[in-house]
Amino acid sequence: MALILITTDYLRPGDEVDDLLRSHGHRTRFASGDLVTDLAEADGALVGHDPLTAEVLASADRLRAVVRTGVGYDAIDVVAAARAGITVSNLPGINANAVAEYTMGLLLSSARRLVESATGVASGGWPRGDGRELRGSALGLIGYGAAARAVVPLAKAFGMRVLCTTGVPVAERADADVEFVELPELLAAADFVSVHTALTPKTRGLLDAAAFALMKPGAVLVNTARGAIVDEEALAAAVREGRIAGAALDVVAEEPLPAESPLRGVPGIVVHSHLAGQTAEARRAAGIEGACELLDALAGHPKHAVNAHLIEKRDNR
Repeated sequence: MALILITTDYLRPGDEVDDLLRSHGHRTRFASGDLVTDLAEADGALVGHDPLTAEVLASADRLRAVVRTGVGYDAIDVVAAARAGITVSNLPGINANAVAEYTMGLLLSSARRLVESATGVASGGWPRGDGRELRGSALGLIGYGAAARAVVPLAKAFGMRVLCTTGVPVAERADADVEFVELPELLAAADFVSVHTALTPKTRGLLDAAAFALMKPGAVLVNTARGAIVDEEALAAAVREGRIAGAALDVVAEEPLPAESPLRGVPGIVVHSHLAGQTAEARRAAGIEGACELLDALAGHPKHAVNAHLIEKRDNR
């Protein structure tokens, strides 16, 4: 019998995920707010965006498996976990449809100035500025993972031209609806740039002042991936100075958005509260699939361990 810690904020005692784990003979414990204490006796963990740093993991002597109920796992030190023999899994593609639909929502909202209109009406006005249509415009996707691929047919249905820059091997780019180009070409051609890549040392700060200088003055940036991919100071300056038209951001470098963030108070920049993958359908799928992956991992055969190769290297020394 294993003790499983659950920190994902939308999972609750007695729900179907809890019942599933308990039906396999395990005990569950839900987060108390003190991550180090919560992990101290846990054998497995089903986690959200919790920062599982090397220091936090060092106190988790019993921990054998961690499953992230989502795709991104940049908050987890996978190397430190591997050193401790802890497998770390994510759920690739689990919320791709939710993110794709949300991306289109941000594109439409930006193009038709929906937030500006609603805010104006709420404050007593009746704004009637014109918007723009998506049809005939170019969408540039940075990254070609499951969410980006799910955006493609939706964008094409709106009549958009789709460009993409990615490190995915050429053999895996068989999509006649997408033009694969290098980043500078994408930035120069796109009317909307949508970020869907993982946060890595290479992509941190990828969209900086030099990148914004390549974009069209009327271009809009959309980010549903990770906030730190964007240099927020440079973005605020680019929008404020009219070098690009604006940005619709679902993610920021520090969440919740700090009061002193340079993104605040910049007309044209709209920040949302990290909702892209948060649909009832995606949450249910992530909870169930995450629980199943954790059960597999505790049994010694995870399907989606992102650090399995590091553990194998350690074991083969």
